[in-house]
Amino acid sequence: MAPPQICVIGSLNIDFVTYTPRCPDAGETLTANSLAISAGGKGANQAVACGRASFVSKDNQDASVYMIGAVGACDPYYSALLRPTLEGSGVSTTGIQEKTDSQTGSATIIVDEGAGGENRILFVPGANYSGMDNVDAVLATTRNIHLEQGVVVMQGEIPRSTTLELMKHFNDPSCPSHLVFNPAPVFTEGIPLAALAGTSVLAMNETEAVLMTQAVKEHLTPAQQEQDLKPEELAPLFHKHAQVQIVLITLGAKGAFYSTATGKQGFAPSAAVEKVVDTTAAGDTFVGYFATAFAKFVATGAPLAEFDAQIETAVRKANVAAAGCVQRKGAMQSIPFAYEI
Repeated sequence: MAPPQICVIGSLNIDFVTYTPRCPDAGETLTANSLAISAGGKGANQAVACGRASFVSKDNQDASVYMIGAVGACDPYYSALLRPTLEGSGVSTTGIQEKTDSQTGSATIIVDEGAGGENRILFVPGANYSGMDNVDAVLATTRNIHLEQGVVVMQGEIPRSTTLELMKHFNDPSCPSHLVFNPAPVFTEGIPLAALAGTSVLAMNETEAVLMTQAVKEHLTPAQQEQDLKPEELAPLFHKHAQVQIVLITLGAKGAFYSTATGKQGFAPSAAVEKVVDTTAAGDTFVGYFATAFAKFVATGAPLAEFDAQIETAVRKANVAAAGCVQRKGAMQSIPFAYEI
């Protein structure tokens, strides 16, 4: 059996996180509680989640995880914070470009402690856009790390054109890799149904699922177009009209819904949480943990339909990991290792 391989293609950011008793009103200056500077970006977060999910003990990592992305050259935050965090989580950084013509992406995050840790995020793309606009270069990097029958994880924080071209490549039947796609954030122009065709795993939260409904709008009845579809109503549309094999919809404190093209559906409850501190990276933790379980299955070479027997266990473990994440402050640093849960 080939060792599990996971390649995450996406964004790397520096997060500036302000913790406040409430969000200020327009024109208001408010004294906040604290400021933290940490490593982030949905791509990097999910890479760290994959890496940490593969540590069955402190010294035993049972999957290879690679990060492909771009940062600003000579960025002290990359060398002192981002790269050490990735590498300390078992993620190879050889696929990360250092661009001289742009800055590392950043996110300004306001965590409303008075509202249970809910967050608001402002994203400056930087090198995530200017360094990720060459599809051929990205694909060359995947070839350099000898990605074969593995799992590719992608999100929505790199250019839409790059994302769609990469989806087309990895979803092609001749490509041995499986795509796990998390449309977060959902592009303003949406994701065409044709781009989703053949996707192995489509993972969304409730908000993203509503926005992604536009992809299948032409297949909805007039009555369905006037309402928010339930997960069990929406998922079959992606199976039928885009040949998506697995649909996941996370539901916050209610847990997560899963559906497979072979007809298995279910809800996995969330794990108990003593106190929600910060919801940042909870969704990324879920995606990373599920992708790792999926990659371990893919490495066996078994038909995808056989994953039906393992999907609930994979979703439940991803829920447990996400529950561990929300009880800590920050993004990457809040993601637990598998041996901790």
